[in-house]
Amino acid sequence: MTTATETLSGKTHRDENFPVASWLMSARHRGPILAFYRFVRAADDVADSSMLSMDQKLAMLDGLGDALCGRGPEDPEAEPLRLALRERGLSPRHALDLLDAFRLDARKSRYANWAELMDYCRLSAMPVGRFVLDVHNEDEAIWPASDALCAALQVINHLQDCAEDYRRLDRVYLPQNVLAEHGASIEMLGTPRASAALRGAIAELARRASELTERGAALIPQIADVRLALEISAIQNLARRLARDLETRDPLSQPVHLGKGSFALVGGAGVLRGLASMLIGAVRTRPKVRA
Repeated sequence: MTTATETLSGKTHRDENFPVASWLMSARHRGPILAFYRFVRAADDVADSSMLSMDQKLAMLDGLGDALCGRGPEDPEAEPLRLALRERGLSPRHALDLLDAFRLDARKSRYANWAELMDYCRLSAMPVGRFVLDVHNEDEAIWPASDALCAALQVINHLQDCAEDYRRLDRVYLPQNVLAEHGASIEMLGTPRASAALRGAIAELARRASELTERGAALIPQIADVRLALEISAIQNLARRLARDLETRDPLSQPVHLGKGSFALVGGAGVLRGLASMLIGAVRTRPKVRA
């Protein structure tokens, strides 16, 4: 393998655990976000490839970054995003932060504590939300709430895929000190069913993800673009449900991903909640008419 294209897994934005540029979003904004997703998907597949050495992964990731910034040969996985950024006058910084996350994935397979995991999320998750907000020309003042929600989504993904990440990649995002506090070990991720100790550690991390999700709730009323606010409301409702499921289910032996029907129902309920919140807010702020 010599190019990022050769490592592609075939996974698309429709296969993700959370909506990516859904029909809720304005059509004029979906193109740049899908170009961003394509670039990130390619880099993620490079970092996760079992056919590449660490040095090969790092070289390919460097190549993607150079292509995105116009410093090297064009790459089909980077070119759509490069053009979209140029058209919108946007910086490549968020995509470059994500490349740093994938470089970490190539080099690092264990996380000592929650702080280390959050440092990883600052590169692997928070830039995604920031890019979407930039595309919609939203205020950078709302980044902290977006960062919290994006970190929650990342932790949820790590918990859902903890067994597969360990078995396929020998990669463990669950903080080692949290495992130790519950009497669990990394090797327990390789068993068919989670022990009580491992279940306890996963439940604690799911509760922390729930706390981040609730901190992210402050984002929705601050968003100027109504369609984006509704999409994020759907995402937040999905995150609430999945984090709650992970507090009680065993991701090693039980389904912790939503099927298409449940995904639509839970996401749709989030949209309705967002609409209701907007209507209530509009009523409260409507000027009173004097008799």
